Amino acid sequence: MSRDGSNFIKSRIDSELEAGVVQQVVTRFPPEPNGWPHIGHAKSICLNFGLARTYGGVCHLRFDDTNPEGESEEFARAIQEDVKWLGFDWNDKLFYASDYYEQLYRWAESLIEKGLAYVDESSEEVIRAHRGTVTEAGTPTPFRDRPKSESLDRFRRMRAGEFDEGAMVLRARIDLASPNMKMRDPLMYRIKRHTHYRTGDAWVIYPFYDYAHCLSDALEGITHSICTLEFENNRELYDWYVEHVDTGASPAPKQIEFARLSLTHTVTSKRKLKRLVTDGHVEGWDDPRMPTLAGLRRRGVRPEAIRELCDRVGVARANSTVDPALLDQIVREDLNTEAPRVMAVLDPLPLVVTSWGDGVDWIEAPLWPSDIEGDATRPVPFARDLVIERDDFQVEPEKGFKRFAPGRTVRLLNGFVVT
Repeated sequence: MSRDGSNFIKSRIDSELEAGVVQQVVTRFPPEPNGWPHIGHAKSICLNFGLARTYGGVCHLRFDDTNPEGESEEFARAIQEDVKWLGFDWNDKLFYASDYYEQLYRWAESLIEKGLAYVDESSEEVIRAHRGTVTEAGTPTPFRDRPKSESLDRFRRMRAGEFDEGAMVLRARIDLASPNMKMRDPLMYRIKRHTHYRTGDAWVIYPFYDYAHCLSDALEGITHSICTLEFENNRELYDWYVEHVDTGASPAPKQIEFARLSLTHTVTSKRKLKRLVTDGHVEGWDDPRMPTLAGLRRRGVRPEAIRELCDRVGVARANSTVDPALLDQIVREDLNTEAPRVMAVLDPLPLVVTSWGDGVDWIEAPLWPSDIEGDATRPVPFARDLVIERDDFQVEPEKGFKRFAPGRTVRLLNGFVVT
């Protein structure tokens, strides 16, 4: 099997397959359905689905819908449409983290019973203050050493809806002195009284992304959890949850980070893009001015150009930005062999050929420039009454102007010479 376009992720997969650590490559694209995919998401889509295709594996499309605020079926549909437009298909591997809520809850109870999680009734401000700083270790809140039975009771009552939003959270009990701030007793569950677009009001507690994401990977048998570098510090926590929860996954999923695709002078924050839509600055997520995949599609960009951009940028460990001129160049190269050329007059100026009769002469004009293979043509009429572009005529031609002027002889594009 070809391994064209080698990179550090492919090298790792090659070695794992050769050693028998992994039998089949299983990846996933795990978006949160809280916005439409933008150009930055294209790299993750192409990488995850592309690796599965290269190695004869499978790639799941999973919606990590753990926050009912801002998530919707509209966003989930838009993501599916864009993945298919890019040329990828998840077949029957469409999943939702919300489908795993019951299992995730039971695993959370098991961590409480092991003494590895506890319910903390401290305020958000107190929890933040007790977490310490990058130079100072954190300190326990009064609830860190509460009896396991007490935390279990509180957690069950949280699920039953007995407490107000923000009254308490479930935290993992790890290491308040860890140099990695993510490991200082991270939050696992919070109370949110918002209707979920799929589960309705069945739940009033929702897992945090770091807890749900890795265990969803384990449930689905993901072998390579590929994400952007912003999650590099989360890897230790990812491994901790997978290690301390008996998921039965073999092999256990492993997180691998790569540099995201960022374009200079381009906003790719979903929060900011959403504000452009909700505040009415654009006509929607698919406005051609938006850097969303749907916006690029409406602008006339083909999926082949997006995939080529991702291939040229490559897979690296260090973040960098790409000049949008590269995308423009790739789009031109792609359309050059796909888009036939026709002439249009945008600002017409009448031109009467006084020496021409009443008939019409049909001229075969090429549909492709000389550098493109192809002999297709289209008929263009030549008659007495024509129109030319207004900018192509000057009564008093300026220096260097080589188009129409009084008394000047010019050949019309695909037509005859006129004076």
